[in-house]
Amino acid sequence: MLSKNPKKLLILLGSIAFLVQGDNYAAAPLLVSIAKDLNLSIPSAALSVSSYMIPFGIFTLVFGPLADRFGKAKILNLAAFCTAIFSMLCAIAFDLTSLCILRGINGAFAAAVLPVAVSLVGDSFEDSKRQNALGALIGMMFLGGAVSPGIGGLVSYYGSWRLLYLIYGIAELIVAIIMIKSLERNPGVITSLNFIDVYKKSFNNKNLMKVVSILFFLGFSVFGSFMFSGKFIQDTLDYNILFVGALLSLFGLATAIGGRRAGSLKQMFGNNLLVYAGFLGGVSWGSMILWNNPFLISLSLIGFGFAFILLQSTIIQTAQQLMPKQRGTVMSLASFNMFIGGGIGTFINGKILSLFGFVPIFMISSIIIFVVGLIISSYLNNTK
Repeated sequence: MLSKNPKKLLILLGSIAFLVQGDNYAAAPLLVSIAKDLNLSIPSAALSVSSYMIPFGIFTLVFGPLADRFGKAKILNLAAFCTAIFSMLCAIAFDLTSLCILRGINGAFAAAVLPVAVSLVGDSFEDSKRQNALGALIGMMFLGGAVSPGIGGLVSYYGSWRLLYLIYGIAELIVAIIMIKSLERNPGVITSLNFIDVYKKSFNNKNLMKVVSILFFLGFSVFGSFMFSGKFIQDTLDYNILFVGALLSLFGLATAIGGRRAGSLKQMFGNNLLVYAGFLGGVSWGSMILWNNPFLISLSLIGFGFAFILLQSTIIQTAQQLMPKQRGTVMSLASFNMFIGGGIGTFINGKILSLFGFVPIFMISSIIIFVVGLIISSYLNNTK
């Protein structure tokens, strides 16, 4: 059902997406501070990232069908409120175990916020405006994810990583309360809920499964490597966490700008845009290991962010068109693949960092994003 006030809806959903994704990505520059405070190695501290992403991916399989059954606004309001509470509780973590548990619960509730928000936008905008609206929402999501390193660097430099989680939790709580009062409450699109039947229909849609599975590799490439870029920049340039966070914010600025232009660029260049995006992402991220100059590193971060958002928004738009009546379930599968890929990528790259250093992390990720561009472009060309 199209929204009566789509601009207001996009502002609200963009705000909560901005904060929730920022809550996630804040760990990128904070890993050094978390490791120092809790007496951990960087790979061990990175487990707190995996402990967020993996429950996030798993619980999307629950919340998507729930949103289709009981209404997207109702599930979104509940999830936004709960994730705000557990974001604040992360500030009192006293060791790696407590931090991972709290981040895990936080990620489980956040699992509803992002995919259900995206599916609600898919329901609320007409076809001609949908991809730009999706791109704008996803751009806000990853703008939040990337400016959070800057915010995280600032707060950590002058205060503590704990304070950052508290600030994000309070901000999420404020937006959640506004959402409860403001979101249009539409009924669910299915009359009964049977998870087996819901996913059986999805798994029988072979084209859908092909498309959403691509997001596993995109998540592995982007989420799995970006979390280590802060430490890489700090070691390479010998900058403090404040400046590292500011540099990392360029990734999110690129996603925000690229997200708002994704639909228009797709119309201009067609499916070849995805090949160009994969090439740009591969070159940008693969070249990171060559630079010891902040300007060149900035270009790599911008190119990687721009490539990522073009690929992700196109894949999500394509997936939603394959099951337009159950966008919540589609987004569950999409988010499951993307965040499980990101969680596994973070874990594996932590091991790679311990054994081989940063070079393989950036090289593997650059190859994967290039291949993703080729695969999704080929799929779309073959299904015309």
